[in-house]
Amino acid sequence: MEKSVQDPVVVSLTQLADSSISFEKLEEAFGPSSLGILIVKDLPPKFIKLRHQLLSFASYLANLPSDELGNFWFSILPLAHPLAFPFSVNNLTRIYEERLSCPSSRYLTGWSHGKEALKTGAFDCLKGSYYVNCAFYQNPTLQSASATLHPDFPEYTLPNIWPRESLLPGFQQTFEELCTLVIDTAVLVARACDRYAAAHIDVYERGYLERVVRTSTTTKARLLHYFPPQDSNVSISTSNAPNVSKDSQNSQLSAVSDESHDSWCATHIDHGCLTGLTSALYIDESANPPLLPNIIDASTSLPALPFLSSPPFPSSGLYIHSRTSNITKVAIPHDCLAFQTGEALQLITGGKFRAVPHFVRAGVGSNGSRVARNTLAVFTQPELGEVVNKEAGTTFGEFCQQVAGRFG
Repeated sequence: MEKSVQDPVVVSLTQLADSSISFEKLEEAFGPSSLGILIVKDLPPKFIKLRHQLLSFASYLANLPSDELGNFWFSILPLAHPLAFPFSVNNLTRIYEERLSCPSSRYLTGWSHGKEALKTGAFDCLKGSYYVNCAFYQNPTLQSASATLHPDFPEYTLPNIWPRESLLPGFQQTFEELCTLVIDTAVLVARACDRYAAAHIDVYERGYLERVVRTSTTTKARLLHYFPPQDSNVSISTSNAPNVSKDSQNSQLSAVSDESHDSWCATHIDHGCLTGLTSALYIDESANPPLLPNIIDASTSLPALPFLSSPPFPSSGLYIHSRTSNITKVAIPHDCLAFQTGEALQLITGGKFRAVPHFVRAGVGSNGSRVARNTLAVFTQPELGEVVNKEAGTTFGEFCQQVAGRFG
């Protein structure tokens, strides 16, 4: 497969807001010969600070002691939640959950590390994720989709798990603020996609994608921490991963090389509609250890960490398999957001919008540096009961189960 250089389409937030982007520009972004990705610039001024702060939190989080990430604690669920019934006591139930991770959600709420199976069958210990339901975008009191309507989808209906303020002060507020900004922007990108789709797709529901992005309670955010490629101590918190030996972790690390295409994150497509991405923040954790201070002031956020001005290795970064079968490296400016299309939108539009295969390459470390890569992805998705394949009558929830089945 040929490698190429192709600049993604860049538009301003103002152009999105006033719907002044031409069809030609939309075709260039999402058409048959495009990369399927759109860069949005001129974001609100607070974006740069929020991005720096939240992506710094990713390193703080991943380097927490294992007793914070992995010990069991009691979590309280309302009696009405389906998972509460077997343990009901005085209208409250207590179920065991790991402190910052949630086995009952299939590790798709809160912290997840070493739980994701790779195509080789091994568990992925090279990155850690913190998953958050973005139902709060609809109502600040919501922390999940409705468990009453969707009892079989705990990954969307179990409430968010947040670190206590005395541990990571400012984490929840920063996370929610940045996700809100990303979704606000995604609404405008969706509106532009709707304009393009209405002109090119027969029987397209006018305003469909904007409605999905604006009103869904199943949008999911994933804060990602890619561990340093040469970090022999990447197992700081891998003791939480079942059946993952240190030998298997080290074999994964030794396999990371400049020749391996998808060494940090394997080639995949997102299964939602639109994915919002920040640019990556590269942190040298040997020069700037992400360790918590001895005394934490819960009234102020932790300090944002110093970061590298560019990727540490020329080959590091995000790559896209373009629609012309080329592999293209995509650089997202630090003050911009990127949006790419997912598989649910491909289904809904009969293939007129195509999901974007992409992967992340680590590069090769040197000089004893320990450079981590942190980023945020926000997956905007239809409600679980919404039909995404009209011919087959498949709902988004059923489609999610099909996607999960691909990976065993």
